[in-house]
Amino acid sequence: MFEKFAELICDYVEVEADQINESSRFAEDLGFNSYDFMSMLGEAEEIFDVEFDEKEAASKKTVGEMIGYIEELK
Repeated sequence: MFEKFAELICDYVEVEADQINESSRFAEDLGFNSYDFMSMLGEAEEIFDVEFDEKEAASKKTVGEMIGYIEELK
């Protein structure tokens, strides 16, 4: 799941997949703004076949936290 999520991140921000790890923070480390983050979440819902609670998803600050949340929803 991590690799697939990292590829998705690369579609939205100027970062290479090998620079992403589970402790990468969306805004501070990867350069997401709120619009790109929410757009990426919409695509993630389709890819992983889950439905996010927007407030819960927005509270996730790192890649690892978001992957854990997706796994909880599956």
